[in-house]
Amino acid sequence: MGHLISPEQLHELIASGSPGLRILDVRWRLDRPNGRPEHLAGHLPGAVYVDLDTELAEHGRPAAEGRHPLPALETLQTAARRWGLNDGDTVVVYDDMKNTSSARAWWLLRHAGLRDVRVLDGSLRGWARAGYPLETGDVVPEPGTVTLQYGALGHVDIDDAASFPHRGTLLDVRIPERYRGEVEPMDPRPGHIPGALNAPTAENVDQDGRFLLPEALRERFLALGVDPQKPVASYCGSGINGCHSVLALELAGFEAVLYPGSFSEWSNNYDRPVATGNTSGQAP
Repeated sequence: MGHLISPEQLHELIASGSPGLRILDVRWRLDRPNGRPEHLAGHLPGAVYVDLDTELAEHGRPAAEGRHPLPALETLQTAARRWGLNDGDTVVVYDDMKNTSSARAWWLLRHAGLRDVRVLDGSLRGWARAGYPLETGDVVPEPGTVTLQYGALGHVDIDDAASFPHRGTLLDVRIPERYRGEVEPMDPRPGHIPGALNAPTAENVDQDGRFLLPEALRERFLALGVDPQKPVASYCGSGINGCHSVLALELAGFEAVLYPGSFSEWSNNYDRPVATGNTSGQAP
């Protein structure tokens, strides 16, 4: 089972009435976190809207967990059953932002034990460019019975993130201006975790929002300094875009882990040093 599915492949599954196919619309962005109005105006056939802020995250204390901490297992399982998920389903996730938000659902559901979770390559825009139809209105499926359990994927906490550059590659996947500390619109201190390398999420995909070929992704990460003989971890502002880069790293043949608290947790802990500028700096 691959991590991606093309619009053509998904259209074929929908047309064939493939049993156990579930489609999740995870539209979310920092400046417009509620994607439900866009969902109601047009979504893939049968797609259920997922609220990232309340179903794929908790409202925690930034200093303790970051701005988008992982949801409690009960929260995620209740949401997944609302989405109509059952054990053994094939789940396809998408958004309208090059899958930078839907990758959070991809990572979480896999971490919770689902084996067949795929990202619609090219997102909603790719589906529309292919000329496939959209539906309007709300989708309320029959509740599912899926049973979830965290633990399938690796992730690191703030202490692990601090020491990670000593034993592997820590990637900061935010835009270069935030990495360098020139701007910081969300968190209290600008900059990055000392020792982290900058690998902007947007460069995982082409101009149409489709992931680069595995060979191109691998070349990109190697050129950025990822050591294939050592572990690699990804973080962003609050653990959303970091999932997108975990996906890109896996497509490239690396085994990657996520730092869910990301820079929002790190920068809210004032005992943690922050590096600025274009250099990765040195881990303390």
